[in-house]
Amino acid sequence: MSSVFGQQEDFDNTAYFGGAPPLSITVGYLVVLGFGALFSIFTTCIVMFNRFFTGSKETSEHFNTAGRMVKTGLTASVIVSQWTWAATLLQSSNVAWTYGVSGPFWYASGATIQVLLFGVLAISLKKVAPNAHTVCEIVRARWGRSAHVTFLFFAFCANIIVTSMLLLGGAATVNALTGMHIYLASFLIPWGVIIYTVVGGLHATFIASYIHTAIIFGILITMILVVYIKEYSSDQIYDMLDDVIKSTPDECKLYMEENFKDYQYVEALHKCGMVEGNAEGSYLTMLSKGGLMFGIINIVGNFGTVFVDQSYWQSAIAAKPTAAAHGYLLGGLCWFSIPFSLATSLGLASVALRLPLTPTEAGSGLVPPAVAHYLLGNGGATAILVMLFMAIVSTGSAESIAVSSLVSYDIYREYINPEATGEQILFVSRVVIVVFGLLMGALSIVLNVMGLNLGWVYLFMGIVIGSAVIPLWNLMTWKKASGKGAVIAAWSGLVLALISWLVTCSIQSGKITINNLGKNEPMLVGNLFAILSSGLIHAVYSIFIDGEEYDFSTLNEKILLVENDTSGLGAEEQDPVALDKAYKWITRRGWLLTFILILLWPILSMPAGVFSRDYFAFWVLLSIVWGFTAATVVIFLPIAESIDEITVVLNGMWRMVTCQGPAPPKEDTSAGLKEVDA
Repeated sequence: MSSVFGQQEDFDNTAYFGGAPPLSITVGYLVVLGFGALFSIFTTCIVMFNRFFTGSKETSEHFNTAGRMVKTGLTASVIVSQWTWAATLLQSSNVAWTYGVSGPFWYASGATIQVLLFGVLAISLKKVAPNAHTVCEIVRARWGRSAHVTFLFFAFCANIIVTSMLLLGGAATVNALTGMHIYLASFLIPWGVIIYTVVGGLHATFIASYIHTAIIFGILITMILVVYIKEYSSDQIYDMLDDVIKSTPDECKLYMEENFKDYQYVEALHKCGMVEGNAEGSYLTMLSKGGLMFGIINIVGNFGTVFVDQSYWQSAIAAKPTAAAHGYLLGGLCWFSIPFSLATSLGLASVALRLPLTPTEAGSGLVPPAVAHYLLGNGGATAILVMLFMAIVSTGSAESIAVSSLVSYDIYREYINPEATGEQILFVSRVVIVVFGLLMGALSIVLNVMGLNLGWVYLFMGIVIGSAVIPLWNLMTWKKASGKGAVIAAWSGLVLALISWLVTCSIQSGKITINNLGKNEPMLVGNLFAILSSGLIHAVYSIFIDGEEYDFSTLNEKILLVENDTSGLGAEEQDPVALDKAYKWITRRGWLLTFILILLWPILSMPAGVFSRDYFAFWVLLSIVWGFTAATVVIFLPIAESIDEITVVLNGMWRMVTCQGPAPPKEDTSAGLKEVDA
């Protein structure tokens, strides 16, 4: 490949994209605005059809909880969608580019266990606080206003950080692929989320999330097949990765001159030679110091962005009790395949093909679009752009509805208008969605001006919100957990995390700068101080200072419904025997899979050292099979479970088109409002 984009006067020939986007700016507008409008119209129509033909009513309760009757398949699909950030698609390949095979594994396993374990909290919520709309309502009911304000702060921080990463990664990729100004992209992307979320609330978000997840998996499977079946085999990728670490700078320069004639090789910028900290300097090993360090940071940081993020609590609130247990477990396992399979293909291929990517490009999440463009031309770049946009709008809509719920129930209803009606809460929710979308576009621009990229913010998130993780776990699972201790632990953990982060940076580098603060060692120390110091402080305070046991049976009485909407709150959904059974089911499997993913699997891969050709072939096969299985589950299970509701809507539409009049009403035997499933 002699030229990627053709000759241009302003082309930076030391970087793959070099300031010359492969796609026209028109494509950028079509994806950002066109897809946004298309999905808004399509999703809004589905919500309207569902209301019209099934008789579902719109209330503030339904807007923020989706009727509390979402089934397993859709719950799993929504979890996959919510957890698939821009970072999932982009940063996972960056760590593969940096550390080799250990990067995709630690990204996937280090961010799957949180979802598996959150299933325990989801069932706990169903047992002790089924009326809840937000996690902060539960904090208020158990621990009082001081704790409420404290954890409201951390919840907002989680939403802001997640949305910032979505827009940072999304805007950087749209800019690199289409030339759209990065500030304009940051501002326009949220509009693809705002419209349908304002109209349909959580229900619309779930429907859109399913569609987005199906598209993401379709493109994921395509990329895996292109790398390992159409263009290359696992043996070829293995040999190319082995050649990279054996090459001298002169050989790498010669390779680039022969294969990328328009590019200039720079030893300090381009991949060549061994990987520092890896066994034998190989990309083909799990024995990686940097990979392990990233894995620990990843585990700690992602506990914060699951346990402290209202969107996951909202999905738990919306799910049926059995669906909450099965859905979170299934969703976590299916999500594992996205970073693992995608980065094992595109991430490793970027090194094997010796694309002239720079660390700045990789840190901004440009590894997948570079490989896709190299292998498939503009079609590949467009596919990655669409895939990324699906991830941004699906997670963005979940974050928007989460923030609207926090503001509506925990600020407006709690502190401004305690007697708020359903209509007033519905109005506030919709206003907040619009305002939040606009503010996050502005924040993304500010972060870009500061020089912070996706990778930096990803590593930093655990330092900010990690100290709230263990207190929130204790909130739902420990009778002796002290409210005052939780407040002290959360704030102390944050302060200690920031101090340890800054001190480590100063000791290691001698100077505190944005780049030095973003190194693995300071980030690792800060993340560990955040979660461990907080947990220790809360435990000590609760055991030795304020250890009064709490009666969980009184918790739900303190959380009031706004309207008399009891859908999902009937006797069947609150059967204590069934809930205890579900709790035991998810607890055993959640902890077992956590043990397998972060201890047993890595330990069993250590004797392999540097992978043999056959071992790597098995590793690749596992990623392919996992990807195909996950795609099948999240695409077809929600349809199979909701076939009755889909049939009602399609039958109603057919009768309307053929002028047969409305279908005869079915007798409603459910409690509260009608069950709502996509």
